[in-house]
Amino acid sequence: MAKGKISVQTENIFPIIKKFLYSDQEIFLRELVSNGVDATTKVKTLALRGEVKGEIGDTTIEVSVDKEAKTLTISDKGIGMSKEEVEKYLNQVAFSSAEEFLEKYKDDASIIGHFGLGFYSAFMVADKVEVVTKSFREEDGAVRWTCDGDPEYDIDDAEKTSRGTDIILHISDDSVEYLEENRIQQLLDKYCKFLPVYIKFGTKIETTYEGEGDDKTAIETEVDNIVNNPEPLWKKSPNSITDEEYKAFYNELHPASQPPLFWIHLNIDYPFNLTGVLYFPKLVNSVEVQKNKIQLYSNQVYVTDNVQEIVPEFLTLLHGVIDSPDIPLNVSRSYLQSDRNVKKITSYITKKVAEKLYSLFKDDRTEFENKYSEVGTFIKYGMISEEKFNEKAQKFVLLKNLDGKFFTLEEYKAKVEGTQKDKNDKIVYLYTTSPKEHYSYIQSAKAYGYDVLEFDNVIDNHFMQNLEYKEGGVTFVRVDSDTPDNLVQKDETKESVLSDKEVEKVKELFTTALGDLQGGQIDVKPLSPDDHPVLITKPEFMRRMKEMQAMQGMDLGGMPDMHNVVINTNHPLIVEKLLKMRSADKKTDFAQYLHNLAKLNQNMLKGEDMSKFIAKSIEFMS
Repeated sequence: MAKGKISVQTENIFPIIKKFLYSDQEIFLRELVSNGVDATTKVKTLALRGEVKGEIGDTTIEVSVDKEAKTLTISDKGIGMSKEEVEKYLNQVAFSSAEEFLEKYKDDASIIGHFGLGFYSAFMVADKVEVVTKSFREEDGAVRWTCDGDPEYDIDDAEKTSRGTDIILHISDDSVEYLEENRIQQLLDKYCKFLPVYIKFGTKIETTYEGEGDDKTAIETEVDNIVNNPEPLWKKSPNSITDEEYKAFYNELHPASQPPLFWIHLNIDYPFNLTGVLYFPKLVNSVEVQKNKIQLYSNQVYVTDNVQEIVPEFLTLLHGVIDSPDIPLNVSRSYLQSDRNVKKITSYITKKVAEKLYSLFKDDRTEFENKYSEVGTFIKYGMISEEKFNEKAQKFVLLKNLDGKFFTLEEYKAKVEGTQKDKNDKIVYLYTTSPKEHYSYIQSAKAYGYDVLEFDNVIDNHFMQNLEYKEGGVTFVRVDSDTPDNLVQKDETKESVLSDKEVEKVKELFTTALGDLQGGQIDVKPLSPDDHPVLITKPEFMRRMKEMQAMQGMDLGGMPDMHNVVINTNHPLIVEKLLKMRSADKKTDFAQYLHNLAKLNQNMLKGEDMSKFIAKSIEFMS
């Protein structure tokens, strides 16, 4: 049996690079500037080791555009290359000099690139690429390498006298947008904002003032336009950073945003390297618009803001920066690859966030409660979606009642288990989603000595079900889901002032008057005379199912708002008025009116029905 070896021909490389390798054409600038940062980091490392003669001087990387020549140039003052190195590194696609350098200088692992194809991203936007370079070694002459985007290249001597590399892109006709200064500035802001070496792009006018009052004079000076902050806040020691600096950095990341609630500074070097700052923003009631506000960096090089692979779903609500050289990226840095380190990082971040929230709760509960309207969304979302976080959050998730008081799960259980246990020995947590809309139901519940919680968040439906499942002995019931005497179901029975025959007559009368309730039913119950004559209840299970379907975007096809009607056979309007009416038509009218009154209380009367109800009310008063 003969064996062979598959080889990749360089003729095939350029089309692959141009069309398939990189998910986004614009990242070519990140790759080339990052290469310049690599080269600069290398020369600094060698200088510290005494391998570079004299001072290394200014190391600013410069990006420049020449519209007439149709060129974009990236110039660094880094390590440079000799002719042999150019032939070795530029002519061997996917062989990275950064890897070799790292192997030699293992103690200085601040080199960005083991991404051998980064340089070749230039051919996505350029018909021709020139590299003019001079090594830091004085004895090596300058070299010019030229390639037109095919396997052939030219290599000649050059006249460059200073150390470093100029990469000159001759922009192709279909990529002329990269000759626009605004476009390049945009890309530098996105990809190079925090690179560890100063990046210059043209100049800008800086205004200073001399004198005071009427003698104050504005002085305009042309200065270098430095596009990056090479020492971002997340690389500094947390102990050296003030609250004002954290807030200023947040504003740098998200201009014109409201100040964050608080933040977490991440700093770990074992079992992986990771730094960063995560901010808790002021959340609105919709979680979707908050996502993709965490930026992922690898050694200060921007990678992506799509961080679901390393950050649990609920943590994507946070804003900020994560920087780790240990996150595995594909060759174009566009996609995270699954790996054990990623799982460790995910667990670490989850743990740190939970610890921060618990410390805030423990150290200053009042302040924590003041911020809970915004933090609560985040905590509930985390408990629903991440089991490890759910376990830790049991200590600091809070429930708020209608008196404005906050309780931990343990505290609230202790508060209500004596009065709100049902016949199945489950603790019943009563709640409202709208205190105004459910006002009369709330008052009835309070009259029975019950406490009512307020849930007004879009994810509360999921949160309640999560708690019911995890806690086991707890059930949530909305205050309008049953009659007040049955919100906490007991085996007790109340007596009606009406006879069985009269009760049956009342039920028949309402059944005839109300007709089809579209799935609902009519019940007669001997409630307190102080309760309403007719109540509308919305079964907890049916309502939750409908809400869940709506949240999942399911078309309910005009599904009716199913409700039950409960007639209070102890109410004076039933006992003293309805039953004593002689006219059957008047009884029907009055039964319908009481039903509409109950619907009005549930905000269920709209349009024509509301107009008819008002007309009937005027008629009764007349």
